[in-house]
Amino acid sequence: MGSRIQLAQCTPDQAKVPDVEPGGISSFLAPTTPVEGLYVHVPFCRHRCHYCDFFTIAGREDAFDAYVDRLKSEIRASASCIQGPLQTVFIGGGTPTILPPKLLAEVLQEIRSALPVASDCEWSVEANPETVTPEIAAALADGGVTRVSLGAQSFQPERLKALERRHDPATVERSLQRLRSAGIDELSLDLIFAIPGQTLAQWESDLDIAVGLGIRHLSAYSLIYEQGTPLTRRRDRGEVAPIPEDLEAAMFEHAIRRLDAEGMRHYEVSNWAIPGSECRHNLLYWRNQDWWPIGPGASGHVQGIRWKNVPRLGLYLEGQGLPPVTRPEQLDEDGRIGEAFMMGLRLLQGIPVQRLESLLACGDRSGARRRAIEGHVADGHLIMDAVSLRFTPRGLMVADSIMVDLL
Repeated sequence: MGSRIQLAQCTPDQAKVPDVEPGGISSFLAPTTPVEGLYVHVPFCRHRCHYCDFFTIAGREDAFDAYVDRLKSEIRASASCIQGPLQTVFIGGGTPTILPPKLLAEVLQEIRSALPVASDCEWSVEANPETVTPEIAAALADGGVTRVSLGAQSFQPERLKALERRHDPATVERSLQRLRSAGIDELSLDLIFAIPGQTLAQWESDLDIAVGLGIRHLSAYSLIYEQGTPLTRRRDRGEVAPIPEDLEAAMFEHAIRRLDAEGMRHYEVSNWAIPGSECRHNLLYWRNQDWWPIGPGASGHVQGIRWKNVPRLGLYLEGQGLPPVTRPEQLDEDGRIGEAFMMGLRLLQGIPVQRLESLLACGDRSGARRRAIEGHVADGHLIMDAVSLRFTPRGLMVADSIMVDLL
């Protein structure tokens, strides 16, 4: 329920990384591969939150200049691998806007000058509220950024403290004003629910405040206790108590009702948008299209091959061109079909019936997936009609377990 797709998951910088391919990904792919999207990872943060399992690094401001130089080298080297035009560019983290405005502008300019970017490309950047200065907002706008996603997470100081987030809730509105003043109107907020100690009334207040800020897109994720994170270890020691499952479900149901009443379309399990403001880059992930990764810890998907750039800052900075990668994986037919079910069902429109029958014909020789679908239709969790296979409102509450059955 409300789970987040982790596209830059990786081990800590100091960990041993198995099965490394030092020469990069180019030897595994055909030259000049058609690619729709680009993901650029900036791992730096002022503080590593205890629930986060992305590749992030705190306290390395000394590495900013070298990192941007290295990113630019990788961007230039990637040009010979990518056949565009790129429809989306997404710069995530970490906190991309922790970089000084000059360095952030250099990254944006290098992408634009070195890579085949479409004229109507969606340019998205993640930001933490406390990092959006007028200078950062201007650098984003001048660099052609069209969309910014702010990690608000909550407007309750005590809940932010529980997440180890260090910004003042008031900085969210101020950041939005600065971005709008710079000319960026496609603005999104990230919120988290099911935070330890959170009440339904607090969650209702968070949503009310968010929609009152005039945003066009909202992502609402339930807090996930990811393996290996400090938060999960604290839970296992009994220091943190997850909220009851029925309260978590009530929070999700309230989000659906509240945002629908505001005219925001629920288009993906964890995402809502004013029609026309859906995040094109994230749609690319859920539609199983191809994207190219830049930066250590970034994951890519091209020609049915998935890989991850090695999540080691020191190793990355020592190199040039394409970085070393963990061993690429090409799913077999059954794996590809299972993944198509998992990703396709995250979209509220579901899997078109023609596509569904094609998937079942190719990858369900035992009939197990069709039986699983029929069972979930019978228990009211899925709808299968002449249009598509999709979740019912009740099915959204147990979406993750249904996807596992079809994976």
